[in-house]
Amino acid sequence: MAVIADPDTALGFRLAGLEAFGVASPEEAKARLEALVQQGGYALVAVDQGLVPEPERAVERLLRGKDLPVLLPIAGIREAFQSPDVEGYMRELVRRTIGFDIKL
Repeated sequence: MAVIADPDTALGFRLAGLEAFGVASPEEAKARLEALVQQGGYALVAVDQGLVPEPERAVERLLRGKDLPVLLPIAGIREAFQSPDVEGYMRELVRRTIGFDIKL
């Protein structure tokens, strides 16, 4: 698995043990995504949707005929904390990602 996000978020993913690439702009994010798709070796690439809103569409041509990687748009930290109801935002994000709500 690889993650493409802003440098601060990427650091957090690295601390969690994932391979993460910190990028400073949407152009850099798209270039990194293209490189990862072309090089192969990843089953899942999570992409900060604030940088690349529709990752599948951004590399559509490169994905033709390939089953992997699966591209997963994720909310960046900025989007998560712009909502006044952070807990509600995270609950909805989990629900959309796995298909049901989890209450701890």
